[in-house]
Amino acid sequence: MGKKVAFILLGLLPELGYLNRREIAALCGVAPFAKDSGIINGYRRTQNGRIEVKKALFIAALAAVKFDSKYKPVYESLLERAKPKMVAITAIMRKLIIYLNVKSKTLCE
Repeated sequence: MGKKVAFILLGLLPELGYLNRREIAALCGVAPFAKDSGIINGYRRTQNGRIEVKKALFIAALAAVKFDSKYKPVYESLLERAKPKMVAITAIMRKLIIYLNVKSKTLCE
């Protein structure tokens, strides 16, 4: 995580460390929401969220996929399972914000 991304997250997400993983993912706009109705299972989409936070997480996810040994295998396994690249990047974004939220919780206590 770079300094710019860290400052953006600290400035625009004061809730970091105080919400659970689902709430923080939804707040950032990286939580999948189902489009189901009756017996129809629709495509899950991410929506809303804080756009500047989402942009910063996207850049951080690209760097993590390229350089981080923790996230690169996850990304590659998603691609092997025929997931679109953007879906895989969004999954990494979600993993990043959940990890940061957990780390922030330990600092807040």
